[in-house]
Amino acid sequence: MKKDLFYEQTRERLIRYAKIGTQSKAFSADVPTTPCQRDLAEELYRELKRIGASDVFYDEEHCVVYAKVPSTLPEGAEDDAVGFVAHVDTSPDVPGSGVRPWVLENYDGGDIVLNEELRIVMRAADFDNLSRYVGDDLVLTDGTTLLGGDDKAAISSLVTFAEYLINHPEIPHCTVCLAFTPDEEVGGLARDLDLERFGAKNAYTLDGDHLGYYIDETFNASEAVIKVTGFSVHPATAKGIMINAADIAAEFISSLPKEERPQYTEGREGFYHVVSCVSDCSEARIELIIRDFDGDGIKRREEVVRGIADGLAEKYGMVECEIIHQYRNMGEVIATVPHLTENLKRAISECGIEPVSEPFRGGTDGAALSFRGLPCPNLSAGYENAHGTFEYVPIGSMVKNVGILLKLTDIFSEQE
Repeated sequence: MKKDLFYEQTRERLIRYAKIGTQSKAFSADVPTTPCQRDLAEELYRELKRIGASDVFYDEEHCVVYAKVPSTLPEGAEDDAVGFVAHVDTSPDVPGSGVRPWVLENYDGGDIVLNEELRIVMRAADFDNLSRYVGDDLVLTDGTTLLGGDDKAAISSLVTFAEYLINHPEIPHCTVCLAFTPDEEVGGLARDLDLERFGAKNAYTLDGDHLGYYIDETFNASEAVIKVTGFSVHPATAKGIMINAADIAAEFISSLPKEERPQYTEGREGFYHVVSCVSDCSEARIELIIRDFDGDGIKRREEVVRGIADGLAEKYGMVECEIIHQYRNMGEVIATVPHLTENLKRAISECGIEPVSEPFRGGTDGAALSFRGLPCPNLSAGYENAHGTFEYVPIGSMVKNVGILLKLTDIFSEQE
């Protein structure tokens, strides 16, 4: 591919960041959930200082990095800052340490051998998205780990964008606020982002797959934990005495609506998803997530889960159900500030890319931030096949995202 402006910077940064293992850990009470996330946070703190960003601060307690690019608007002009947020952690779904990123230049559209020794091949027939990147340069792994483009592709574009503005003070722009947060992949939801320190009232998260995709609506999300206490005795004398927690856990799972699970749903259809079930005769613990775009729909699904648990408790005894609200549909908030989405669509379009959106069957840190008072639509980071060993990042997507960020900042600056 043509080595456009920002090519070398985004390529080098993604490869460097990808080599830093930052997997988060679900259901951990630690902050951050894994200490390795601090390695990238500390690297970003040093790098932002090195490129000349201002107000660079590393909140070590919460593993959040902040920085600003000061306004260059004429004296007396109103300065309404725009902010951008990305996350440092990577998914715990597949191995994520010891990442070995490499670059396939000028992709020809065929199958890609990721690991000749282990015979790991990414087949073009299995991944339709590859056809969009013929002629592009792709950052890949050796097929044994994820890459971490989710969300390190976003971080690479953001730092490159900030560096460009810092090196070109002749460009008039409003203040730009940056933040890098932990644990997005396990429901961290940027809960420890200090909004006052961050400094922007308008912001965007950068996360999600293909270039030009934006998000202004997400699921409503809850998490349920079911605990079963059984009674174990020797099976030879168990009749009328044993209460098998594993059997009760299986009965709970089989009682969930069978067609309302992720593998059977799409679009705006909600679901119940059992994340884990650990059980033996004495005790069992089920963790599941509940999703629905509609506010009344998520309440109904929570009632279904409670109802199943209550029925089993009445039948067997010790069955407890705890439901935790995770985040709500960001569309409720984003609809009240339509200029944020309109500015984003305009920036994407003016960079020669067709903006595409659909209700997001997941959540972003922006969903929680929106309900904390920071309306926060999402711009795609440009990675593909996230959370798996066939993940890859087209370098051209990171380059174009830098352009979108510059255009978006320009639009906000024009409005000032």
